[in-house]
Amino acid sequence: MYKVFVNEKKLLLSKQSEALEKTLKYESFTTLEIALDLLQNTSVKELNVYGEQIDEIWKEFKKLFRIIEAAGGIVNRPNGDILFIKRLGKWDLPKGKMEKGESREESAVREIEEETSLQNVELLDFINTTYHIYIERNGDRVLKYTHWFEMNFDGEDTSKPQLEEGITEVAWKNTSQIEAEVFPSTFKNIKLIIKEFWETKTK
Repeated sequence: MYKVFVNEKKLLLSKQSEALEKTLKYESFTTLEIALDLLQNTSVKELNVYGEQIDEIWKEFKKLFRIIEAAGGIVNRPNGDILFIKRLGKWDLPKGKMEKGESREESAVREIEEETSLQNVELLDFINTTYHIYIERNGDRVLKYTHWFEMNFDGEDTSKPQLEEGITEVAWKNTSQIEAEVFPSTFKNIKLIIKEFWETKTK
């Protein structure tokens, strides 16, 4: 199963039909183009394309895009607070594009240090990968993979925003602040990864 966000709308690619607002059975490549058109140009907010050959569907889906990979992290303090950045008026987790030759892990640590000025962040476990689609100014369709890692930080808080990247604030938030302040002003894929992370911690 793959969850892809298209302008904050959800496209779910799955083996079985899911109970979403609209469902399409995968017949051919055209099914995927129709699905994208519905999400980009109509009021449909969530759509499921389903078919037994999910790996084949995903392979075909990726042909519609230029792929960009990024990495980032959920950085925890011992008290459970999580580190957030604010960019363009929205709360986000620190992340950025992977550079040539970098591993996902190296990229995630580098981006966190660059965007927040924190040093000596401890890399722990891989959490998950999120997917979202956007259109570049030249009209190219991009499918962005973001690989997320759990990280710990237990040092001197040197955090400050990387202003040249449009980041205006760096802040630690506890669970209630995340629910009240971050979730109403963030992206759906960020909500998704934080909720998945919380679930793994309560198991």
